[in-house]
Amino acid sequence: MKSNLISKTETADVLKEISSQWKIELPKIKNLKIYELDEGARIIIGEGMTAIKIGENYLPFLTDAKILEKFPSVTVDMGAVKFMCNGANVMRPGVKAFTEFEKGQIVCIVEESQKKVLAVGRALVSSNELPTMVKGQVVENMHYISDTYWEIKKSIKD
Repeated sequence: MKSNLISKTETADVLKEISSQWKIELPKIKNLKIYELDEGARIIIGEGMTAIKIGENYLPFLTDAKILEKFPSVTVDMGAVKFMCNGANVMRPGVKAFTEFEKGQIVCIVEESQKKVLAVGRALVSSNELPTMVKGQVVENMHYISDTYWEIKKSIKD
């Protein structure tokens, strides 16, 4: 795994792109370190923020509680937890509660008892559609606890 510290200009460009995709304000970060992973994905680490880039998508890392709380969320029942932690998408029957979000927006997947974030993904429908949905996929699971990125991040010394 290669890593490199990127220039201030590149850092500004990456942060601008992340901020625009996430629709949230990011803290000022001077230096970003990028870890190139085998499958073309990247882990991006800066002071107070860790992100994953998969293709053109930037995702917040699951250990970044301060950043994660700025995102909309979907709360799933305990029966859905093991499926979320194996990479399954969020299905409508497992959704217990949700905040407002648009289709295509990054959403946190939270379990109902401890309110812990299990995964992050992209909304396949908007929150406006959920009250009338009975079945179907709600969120595409893109990063979850104990996935490849989670395991690789453990081996990175910031």
